[in-house]
Amino acid sequence: MRGVMTASASKVRVRVAPSPTGDPHVGTAYQALFNLAFARQHDGQFILRIEDTDQARSTRESEQMILDSLRWLGLTWDEGPDVSGPHAPYRQSERLPIYKEHVDRLLADGHAYRCYCTKERLEAMRAEHRDQKLFPGYDRHCRDIARDDSDERFVVRMKIPIEGQSVMHDVLRGDIRKDWASIDDQIVMKSDGFPTYHLANVVDDHLMEISHVIRGEEWINSVPKHLKLYEYFGWEPPVFCHLPLLRNNDANKSKLSKRKNPTSINYYRRAGFLPEAIVNFMGMMGWTRAEGEEKFSLAEFIENFDIEKLSLSGPVFDVDKLRWLNARYIREDYDGPALLKLLQDWALGADYLGKIVPLAQPRLETLADWGFLTAFFFADRVPIQADDLILKGKEPADLVRVLQMAIWLFEALPNFSEGAIEGVLRSLSEKLDIKLRDLTRPFYVALTGSKASTPLFGSMALLGLDLTRVRLRQAVELLGGLSAKKTKALEKEYRAIFGEE
Repeated sequence: MRGVMTASASKVRVRVAPSPTGDPHVGTAYQALFNLAFARQHDGQFILRIEDTDQARSTRESEQMILDSLRWLGLTWDEGPDVSGPHAPYRQSERLPIYKEHVDRLLADGHAYRCYCTKERLEAMRAEHRDQKLFPGYDRHCRDIARDDSDERFVVRMKIPIEGQSVMHDVLRGDIRKDWASIDDQIVMKSDGFPTYHLANVVDDHLMEISHVIRGEEWINSVPKHLKLYEYFGWEPPVFCHLPLLRNNDANKSKLSKRKNPTSINYYRRAGFLPEAIVNFMGMMGWTRAEGEEKFSLAEFIENFDIEKLSLSGPVFDVDKLRWLNARYIREDYDGPALLKLLQDWALGADYLGKIVPLAQPRLETLADWGFLTAFFFADRVPIQADDLILKGKEPADLVRVLQMAIWLFEALPNFSEGAIEGVLRSLSEKLDIKLRDLTRPFYVALTGSKASTPLFGSMALLGLDLTRVRLRQAVELLGGLSAKKTKALEKEYRAIFGEE
């Protein structure tokens, strides 16, 4: 079996390439940690690249959150959009001429073709394939048709062999084979001129001299397409290592998802977890000391990490274990003055307290009222009882429906501001025909732990989306939760009401 290093690799260069389409995910930090450790072990470079070709969902706000969260964790990079480097730019949206040049090369060499199929034709084709139980991919209708209709919209597809197998090597899994007949003629350039992930990923990895691609196992099925592109361009592919996916701590060890676990780094930062504890916790998914001690530093992890010894069993993201480890850091690494400074930097500083004061002041009769009134601003979850979660004239299942729709609407907001929050709840009130004052009462309970508290919209904005989402999900679960079947039905109803595609 080929080792982790290639004979031709003169230097190790690895990368993490998040898409700025939402909250900074713990999975990004997990991959960044392992890439960083591998680079440092081999005196190599660790690159941060922003894959923002999804123009409809990518935002600079999300990008900045990714940069801030990784830096907070101490996972710093040698090249990236904010530190530059010899292969700039490091945002894919700023590299469009590079991708067009390579797509034109594929077309000229006969390895790709223009596809003019309309959305309607593709939908009809897929429906027919489903009915006939055929391969659901593109039927290659445009593959051998010569057309010069420059006025028509088209995408560019790469040609995939119809017969034979692709063979790829993975550091952890050895050789993996996949029939070409089960792989689609992948789109490499969209009709808006932006590349798809597959083309941009390969071109950037080659031009940025990436020697090892260390990423999540969800990309294994894409490797045949990537290898074919390396072949078409005449390039040597990097070494591939696909990390096992993080798992929920449930009976099925399901893939980590925000519906079952907080997945945003912002949440853990906001909820009072320490960066060194989070890095230590993620490091435990790749290395544990022989003597059983589970607390170690980033430097110790880098020194001892061995990528070839990673277990293929999905590491469990056990929040209770993380809390236990976080408690050790608080108790063992900080004396009184240091802990006070930590608390001030976290949430007891003038900036955060100054934002709470105008919300709390109208409800203070004595200064001592401050404690109970504002306690929920300093908690990750609040104690609530199902009996207090009441929507006037409705059953608990109806309230579950309202809370879950609110979560989806909040997640879709580009800016979680007081005005936007008020707009969401007023829209819910109108479209579900529920008086606003009745609608907001269970939200007070779910978010503050009390039937009356500081102004709801401003309080939610100050808590932020991450804590708001966790507390609303806590309320949903307390009321019986949603099965997969009920969630699917509710999603359909939600799209019908709010016009979400």
